[in-house]
Amino acid sequence: MKTLSRTFAVALMTTALFAGGTAAQAKNPMVGGAAMYPTKDIVDNAVNSKDHTTLVAAVKAAGLVDTLKGPGPFTVFAPTNEAFKKLPAGTVDTLLKPENKDQLTKILTYHVVPGRLTAADIAANAKAHGGKAELTTVEGETLTAWKDKAGGWWLTDAKGGKARITIPNVMQSNGVIHVINAVLMP
Repeated sequence: MKTLSRTFAVALMTTALFAGGTAAQAKNPMVGGAAMYPTKDIVDNAVNSKDHTTLVAAVKAAGLVDTLKGPGPFTVFAPTNEAFKKLPAGTVDTLLKPENKDQLTKILTYHVVPGRLTAADIAANAKAHGGKAELTTVEGETLTAWKDKAGGWWLTDAKGGKARITIPNVMQSNGVIHVINAVLMP
């Protein structure tokens, strides 16, 4: 029994470390100071993260709450508040206005890929395609996932912008979230 428990713990730690995380993240990751629970959906977990208040406000303004609470599964690349602050001054306020709902929806759905893609899935896809994985978003355009020389995973958007995956594999009942440090643009 001890050997089985030890084997399971090593497997859990190896999986987390391969994905760039820690053993604690594999068990119960913390995002924005809040525990993320695999039994909750994307929205129910995101609203508890103090690092994702801008994203949550944007999802509400775009009318995407019901969709992201749906069965999915979805892979969400979730920009932090700091990522939104990197945008030109006034961009977020402008996007949150009702008359810009279509543009906001386009940007947000560009951060969502159908299916549950873990870091291992993305890595396998990239390996099979010469080091780069092309991910088709719900918005319809692609993101390119790639690994840098230091082992970090990045996404390149349609305009050449880059976002680093800072916390991978935050499992949800209806998908997975990968926290990123920049807003991607279609």
